[in-house]
Amino acid sequence: MAPRRFHEQFHHIQRAMPDVPLAMGPDDSAGFLYEKGVVLARDGEEARLVEETVRTHFTDTRGLVPDHVARTGPDTNRTGVTRIRVGDPAEGEDVVPHALRALAEAEGRRRRTLVSRNHVVHIAVNACPGDEPVPVPRSEPPNPAAAEDPYDPDTAVGVLVIDTGLVHDHASYPLLAHTTGDAQVEETGAGGVLRQYVGHGTFIAGILAAVAPNTDITVRGTLNDAGAVLESEFGARLFEAVDQGGWPDILSLSAGTSNGSADGLIGLDAFMEELRDQGTLLVAAAGNNGSDDPFWPAAYATLPEYEGSVLSVGALRGDGASGACFSNHGPWVRVYAPGERLTGALTGFGTPVPYVYQHSTYDACRYGSDYACTCRYPRHTGVLSEAGESTGAKPDQVMFDGLVQWSGTSFATPVVAGLVAAHMVAHKERDPRAARTQLLASTTDSAEVRGAHVPALRPPTWRPVPVMIPEVPA
Repeated sequence: MAPRRFHEQFHHIQRAMPDVPLAMGPDDSAGFLYEKGVVLARDGEEARLVEETVRTHFTDTRGLVPDHVARTGPDTNRTGVTRIRVGDPAEGEDVVPHALRALAEAEGRRRRTLVSRNHVVHIAVNACPGDEPVPVPRSEPPNPAAAEDPYDPDTAVGVLVIDTGLVHDHASYPLLAHTTGDAQVEETGAGGVLRQYVGHGTFIAGILAAVAPNTDITVRGTLNDAGAVLESEFGARLFEAVDQGGWPDILSLSAGTSNGSADGLIGLDAFMEELRDQGTLLVAAAGNNGSDDPFWPAAYATLPEYEGSVLSVGALRGDGASGACFSNHGPWVRVYAPGERLTGALTGFGTPVPYVYQHSTYDACRYGSDYACTCRYPRHTGVLSEAGESTGAKPDQVMFDGLVQWSGTSFATPVVAGLVAAHMVAHKERDPRAARTQLLASTTDSAEVRGAHVPALRPPTWRPVPVMIPEVPA
């Protein structure tokens, strides 16, 4: 059964993307979100094959209508992907599954994926935990704390963070004094209340700067629509991000999606091929689904043609001894790092702003009493019900003026990106992929994740947080 939090997130993302009708898949199982009535294919001959095959199948199958089958964009573009409309999402059931089945035989013959859903790439796409930031006193130090390495613009490692952008007063937080990038779009709504995921990119940049102070960090607002973007647009936005400042040493990405496949995302084919040839290291979050299903683009770390250019990161729980219950896991996750209840900056140290909890946040986990995370039992009352509608009750509101605690593989990712950058500086290693290999080879630390011992990277300035196992309500 789909987690309650996934349904809440579905409604939130649908409100953020009102012009894109969304569905849960596969077959309403809540493994991922995708656009109704549209499929993706690679430009050229494959797109023609998909369009013709779907149209023929819909013509020959009772109950399916071929009239809507048509391309909705240019035949070619830099991303190498074409959107093909296969149905009207306002009319009856979603026909995307029928379009996928129409290509099954051709895919079997060619032994490759020819068509896919247009997935939603998101920073918390399956939403467990539905963790929202909790303010901590300014007197509490960040965790991880700032390393003592000095900043030197001549030797600094370039890191590009693909996220929600930067809050307007980020530079008032000392660690982010020389961080640049895109301004967060619409930081606040009615009454000055912070919008959901505002500060996500700022928080990530602060974690990265704490672990690796000698970095030039740029944060792009690629995911400014409530942390979400369609797969068909994601590749183009990534190209735009690297075109603005050139290919960085390290690209930190705390977003992705499952797709029910072991073949990656069609919408990222062109970008991943160019990334592979550029020398940039992509450090990508393994996702918060609590699943062993591959999560893309992190899972490119296990595809032979990309494994040297991608490092997939899972999250450890607060004490660092084992995997956080929300973290995706499996052999495609290459390393784990602290990702639960880290402390950093959500906003700068400017004027305090209120934050209304969008959803309930939680103290215990549906995975059992061996874990303590934010999945099941309410700690804060949110605006939305399970159905994504207003509860009518007064939600909790807190004031943010700086540091918060936050959890997720989103934040384990910049920890690892920072450790790779710090290794580059310490060893005068200019190749981030070589630094990745050296760092993983030199670590002797491990953690237990679902019964398996896995490599773990823990920054020297990180402090374990006691794991509290709350009582389960009767």
